[in-house]
Amino acid sequence: MKDTFIPSQNSITKIWYLIDAENKTLGRLASKISKILIGKEKSTYTPYISTGDSIIIINAEKINLSANKDKQKFYRNHSGRPGGMHITTFINMKKKCPEKIIFNAVKGMLPKSRFGRMIFNNLKVYKKNSHPHKAQKPKLLIL
Repeated sequence: MKDTFIPSQNSITKIWYLIDAENKTLGRLASKISKILIGKEKSTYTPYISTGDSIIIINAEKINLSANKDKQKFYRNHSGRPGGMHITTFINMKKKCPEKIIFNAVKGMLPKSRFGRMIFNNLKVYKKNSHPHKAQKPKLLIL
């Protein structure tokens, strides 16, 4: 009987990817990003070891939603106090803080545990076309 291969920390290679979110659909983009962050695209995937890569997303302000969702979708935030719920529409969120749109979509597709929160730190989202991660030499990923 063969043993199960468990990758060591030395054998795991992490790659930085650059994704342009211009004219991309939010849900499709978020599902592909979450698979890459978790590492399910790699042959060395192990559910409890971080084998995923890091992702940089640019042009977050140019993301789209399918159908009529841009008028129907809203985001809730609760302070924890009575009457502390704040509701924001997608259009207002896109004007105010478009990075949070992608953060919320991807975070909902990751595991709800310490491991998921650790993986989430490998995601960097920027509103405009520029980013400060040029030293990592990210590869352009076309989805």
